[in-house]
Amino acid sequence: MKKFIGEWAPSIVALITIALFSFGLRLVNLTKLPVFADEAIYVRWAQVMKAEPTLRFLPLSDGKPPLYMWILMPFLKFISDPLFAGRFVSVLAGVGTLAGVSILSYILFRSKKSAIMAALIYAVSSYTFFFDRMALVDSLLSMLCIWIIIFSALLAKHRSLNVSMFMGFVLGAALLTKAPALFFTILIPSSAFLVKFKNKGNARAFLLLKLTGYWAVAWGIGYGMYNALRLGPNFHLLSSRNYDYVYPVSHMLLSPLDPFLPYFDRAVEWIRLLGPSSLLLLSGLAAVFHFRKYSKEVIFLLLWSFFPMLAQAEFAKVFTARYILFTIPPLIVLASMAFADAKNKTVNKAGFAIFGLGAAYSLWVNLLLITKPVQAPLPSSEHSGYFSEWTAGDGIYETSLLVRQLLTDYPDKHIVIGTEGYFGTLPDGLQMYLEGEKRVTIFGMGLGIGEVVSSLVESKNAGNITLLVANSSRLLIREEQFSEHGLRVLYKTLKEPRQKDTHEFLNFGPVDTYYVLEVVEVIDKKTLE
Repeated sequence: MKKFIGEWAPSIVALITIALFSFGLRLVNLTKLPVFADEAIYVRWAQVMKAEPTLRFLPLSDGKPPLYMWILMPFLKFISDPLFAGRFVSVLAGVGTLAGVSILSYILFRSKKSAIMAALIYAVSSYTFFFDRMALVDSLLSMLCIWIIIFSALLAKHRSLNVSMFMGFVLGAALLTKAPALFFTILIPSSAFLVKFKNKGNARAFLLLKLTGYWAVAWGIGYGMYNALRLGPNFHLLSSRNYDYVYPVSHMLLSPLDPFLPYFDRAVEWIRLLGPSSLLLLSGLAAVFHFRKYSKEVIFLLLWSFFPMLAQAEFAKVFTARYILFTIPPLIVLASMAFADAKNKTVNKAGFAIFGLGAAYSLWVNLLLITKPVQAPLPSSEHSGYFSEWTAGDGIYETSLLVRQLLTDYPDKHIVIGTEGYFGTLPDGLQMYLEGEKRVTIFGMGLGIGEVVSSLVESKNAGNITLLVANSSRLLIREEQFSEHGLRVLYKTLKEPRQKDTHEFLNFGPVDTYYVLEVVEVIDKKTLE
């Protein structure tokens, strides 16, 4: 026991320190970035599911598995800020992923230094840092992915029924999290690369057959858990809605390089800017200099990292950085292999130099994400979605404070709020912040709002405080025309300028403006005509 403590104590202390550093860093200014569209949807779903037990399968209505929302529900009971609660779940998932990359690195390379470096690379990577601070399902999926890889590697080495059962439970959780967990099902057999065959012929065939049986147990448990979703309505939408996001297999025959080439180029850009690029350099260094010793491990990790990335680049209709988040941890483990051989001092020195430069860059980006997120060097597609377009939730929290002040100032009044859209940043973001306010009614009115709709007119005539909340890109009424429509600006804020020559810039102008408008007068439509 003393020998074990003496041998492992420094490594355990180092890993715990890194985990606490990573956890604490991700909590700083956790709600600095305004709510994002999908965050608003997921957190709002969790609130509704928590309040109404019969709606525990609500995400199925949009073809989404509900595990993230199920996990979030209890956190909403003791964390007052719903956005913080949602993002806190992702922070915890990030800690689980950090532990996973460290454990997997040790399993594959039997090197404490590699395990520590894997944890450290994960802790400082801007890619993982950014998405571990978002109330999105992708951080949870990433954690489950790395643990499936761990169990698949253990199964290849030890062939235990207990391990296959644990892997099945984690696979089931992944399938209950997001559709790309299908990749995990496909890639589990890649662990055959890690099997050490002592015999040939029938003995080898029997060993593979035995291993296939263990995989079958894991698949059976995983898909058994997944089929529990049949208890809820709209189970069929899980598969049918996938076609809204991916091309059919025939697409590869008709147009194999479009959008494959631009999407794969975009993926490399994401890793280069957020990975950061040193992650690719470290992975390349490790693969080149340690391939002879760890060839099976290299192939195994490359399959888990690049097969999903390439497949999504080929078949995805929409491609964003978070869609490949779960491919980053295997790449981090591969990068940690650069530190596996303490005897190769040249590779070690080069590895630490590359890591040092990458860590300095990542910490600088992370500091910006904590203090001034809009200045962080995010890829253009990500910057647009999180800061410039309708998906960015600038002003929504401030609107909730304004509404609460109106409730205080007018205790006998009811407030009716019509917003753009039917789900997304609006109205879900506002509903998320104003959950439980009985004197507030919020509903969506769709896109292209060109007049004060009849429901808002009726609300005003009934004596309610009546508000219209929308972004200028969704309004057909220009600001100088507000008074003609009986509208008064209560609050407005400008979003970040759009990039020139984009579709949104050409159609909606250089900047989107978020408005909170009060209906102060009902205008006869004939007057407007």
